[in-house]
This record gives sequence, structure tokens and C-alpha cells, in this order.
Amino acid sequence: MLSIDVVTLFPEFFKSPLGESLLKKAQDRGLVKVRVHDLRDWTHDRHKTADDKPFGGGAGMVMKPEPIFECVEAVAPKGFVVLLDPQGEPMSQKLARKLAKKKHLVLIAGHYEGVDQRVKDHLVDQQISVGDFITMGGEAPALCVIEAVARLVPGVIGNEESLARESFECGMLEHPQYTRPREYRGWKVPNVLVSGHHKEVEAWRKKEAEKVTKERRPDLLTSSRRKSWAK
Repeated sequence: MLSIDVVTLFPEFFKSPLGESLLKKAQDRGLVKVRVHDLRDWTHDRHKTADDKPFGGGAGMVMKPEPIFECVEAVAPKGFVVLLDPQGEPMSQKLARKLAKKKHLVLIAGHYEGVDQRVKDHLVDQQISVGDFITMGGEAPALCVIEAVARLVPGVIGNEESLARESFECGMLEHPQYTRPREYRGWKVPNVLVSGHHKEVEAWRKKEAEKVTKERRPDLLTSSRRKSWAK
């Protein structure tokens, strides 16, 4: 079982996503355990202050170190601590696989202008960014990490064979997918997909995956990032 503890100023943000679809099923089946902690429960004043003005001046507020340290030390002292932060390593499928092998993850959702540097220097094991853009806080990025990692836990995805063919797993984007009806508004499903010739279907899928990757993400086609399509 993979355990995930989330440290956040806005615990209600996670209530609905964690109670839906595969994440809910994974928790119900004991494959993944997710606990969300309100950082303000570890503050020291009656106003539950978790942020303060930055030393040296500047715009915005900075999250204080004491509540973060004390929360993590209380709920997961041996967990692998991840800070969602723009300075972090870009999230990738490779990184998701690495995190999925951990027994216990702690995700810190940063907010405002970020967290006190001492948290990064002395508490955090890994910083992760979900992209070169700015969100309201680290809650949405944390949820992205939970989704990406949880689905790699054995048993969470019903058809685990499908994981091997998804975008990024084989170094390319996924090929186009079709379902019923065979024709819709004059647009027909490619004949090869209903031909029953498995080798031809496989060849078509590989060709289309290469085509869409070349058009939309040519950077994925570098030899250092590609894997064999099938074995």
C-alpha cells in the first residue's frame, strides 16, 4: 500500500477529488491511503497564523517554517517529503514511477510567495514543478502528483497492460483512439482498426503515434528518451 500525507492550508480542496472515481476505489480497496492535514492545526497563536512578511521586504507573504516542520514530523516522520514548488524538477512519467515505489509520500502544498527556505534546505527530499506556469497554490499540483502516482500502484488500474501504451510511457504520445459508432456525421473509423488483422493494427498505431508525436512533441523523439514500442 502507498501512503500519502498532504500538508495544506486548504484541506477542503481535496475533499471532492479524493472521493471520486479511481482514487476513491483505490482507497476503498486499501491500495492507496491518502490523509489531508490542515497546516493551521500546527500554528502557535490564536489567529492560526501560517504565513508572515518576508525578511528584507518585498511583495506577498511567505509560509512560516514552524507549522510545516511540526506537521510533517508529527504525521510522517519517515516519509519521503515532496514540496510542490516552481523551482522543482519538472513532473514526468519517469518521476511518477520513481515516486510510486516509495512506501510513504508527504506532499507539501506551497502557497503565497512560497515557503521559508529552511523548509527546502532541511526538511524536503524533493521539489517538484508540474509546469512552467503559475497556479493559485500547490494544491492543484499536489493533486496532479497524487493522480499520476496512485494509478501506477499495482491493482489501481483494472487493465494494467494499457499503462504500457499510454503517452510518455514508450517515449511517444499515444495513438488516436476510436469507439462506436463506426461512422458519425460522415466521419468513419479507419478501416484497419476493424479489419481484424492484429499486426496491421499494431503497425498503424505505431505509425500514428510517431506522427502525432512529431507534430506536437518532437522533443520526445530523441533517441535518449525512446523505448521500443512492443516486445
